[in-house]
Amino acid sequence: MQWEQLLSLKRQGDTSKRLRKEQDDTRLGFEVDYDRIIFSSEFRILQDKTQVIPLSKTDFVHTRLTHSLEVSVVGRSIGRLVGKQILEKYPHLKEVHGYQLNDFGAIVAASCLAHDIGNPPFGHSGEKAIGEYFASGNGMKYKDEMSAKEWQDLIDFEGNANGFSILTSSREGVEGALRLSYATLGTFMKYPKESLPKKPTTAICDKKYGFFQQDVHFFQEVAYELGLKVNKELPDVGYFRHPLAFLVEAADDICYTIIDFEDGIKLGLIEEEFALEYLIKLVQKSIDSKKYNELKTKEDRISYLRALAIGSLINDAVRLFLENEEAIMKGSFEVSLMEKSQYKAQIDDIIKISVNKIYRSKEVIEKEIIGYKVIHALLDAFITAYVNQIVKKETNFDRLILNLLPEKYRVEKSTVYNQLLNICQFISLLTDGKAIELYKIINANKL
Repeated sequence: MQWEQLLSLKRQGDTSKRLRKEQDDTRLGFEVDYDRIIFSSEFRILQDKTQVIPLSKTDFVHTRLTHSLEVSVVGRSIGRLVGKQILEKYPHLKEVHGYQLNDFGAIVAASCLAHDIGNPPFGHSGEKAIGEYFASGNGMKYKDEMSAKEWQDLIDFEGNANGFSILTSSREGVEGALRLSYATLGTFMKYPKESLPKKPTTAICDKKYGFFQQDVHFFQEVAYELGLKVNKELPDVGYFRHPLAFLVEAADDICYTIIDFEDGIKLGLIEEEFALEYLIKLVQKSIDSKKYNELKTKEDRISYLRALAIGSLINDAVRLFLENEEAIMKGSFEVSLMEKSQYKAQIDDIIKISVNKIYRSKEVIEKEIIGYKVIHALLDAFITAYVNQIVKKETNFDRLILNLLPEKYRVEKSTVYNQLLNICQFISLLTDGKAIELYKIINANKL
């Protein structure tokens, strides 16, 4: 892979080349990507989507929106630090093509900002709930009406693939959705493969899948433009990652490791003294003991250690990327950056505590159960009404249900796969609160 291709400013529908040296630095194309994402309705609804604690009523627990903003800040820092070194290593990128270190930061920040945009309500349990509706629920009856890959898209519903679809899928009057640069779309794509074969290798890029069958052709166009390396281990469509995708992943790993842990402390799910001991292990090389001992409140102590921890992990991610850049460019680096971190033991300890104390807490489990019930009921109601309308068998109740469906999702789709995916995407873009509200309406609980 070559950096001058990987940093492509091309957008869907472009008929001429966009050259970096001709860009207006006051309105750089990669920064336009960030702006388009942050002003999109799909991003805005992340304010009422679960990060760790579903339906939390406290004002300091992170939502998907605050998490995404924080990941983008960390990603911007990592991208700029990497960009500075890449431009020194390959001076022609700046001298001939006009790229600047901030370009790397802008691409990574935009991709980080969008990294959770396709996640359904109720966190990762929302993805599983959609998948299980088709794998073992009422959606099983549609299996024989689509290809194996289309069926796998549904039974293994993936927020990353859904995110790519949200960012790129055209609809009448809106060509290419947000029309982001191909560099940002490639960086967004952590898993550049189809849903089948599932986990064909142990490489990190094959862990999940990154695009639905309806989007395969456009992703191939993006991959070709960027010069992504074809993964010959896969029988059909699959590539190795855009190098900057490793930085998006690292920024996400850093934030959820440290900040989810911080939420657990603030919620009282993790004892402060116990938690601070683990954070101190992570920052013992950089902590100012005098300053730390002068902090009087739990909040200030946690904030200080969190900032130091994130700084340490940012520098480590940058070091790891630069040390492995040639392997990454060849597609032969097969793990996440933080898997090789010098702090891996401390990270693993923190994640283990978070799993036991936060992710498996009674509050989280109870609300994930609610999420399953809500999502299955909504899928049942809207899929039944939508499919019945298309085959001209809708009941009056179906018509009433369809009146709750936003206009852009009422468009008739030509195949059963596209019909089902259309409703799944509608459900995926509900907030936690809106999903529960619709559930109550459909089940007459609002009477």
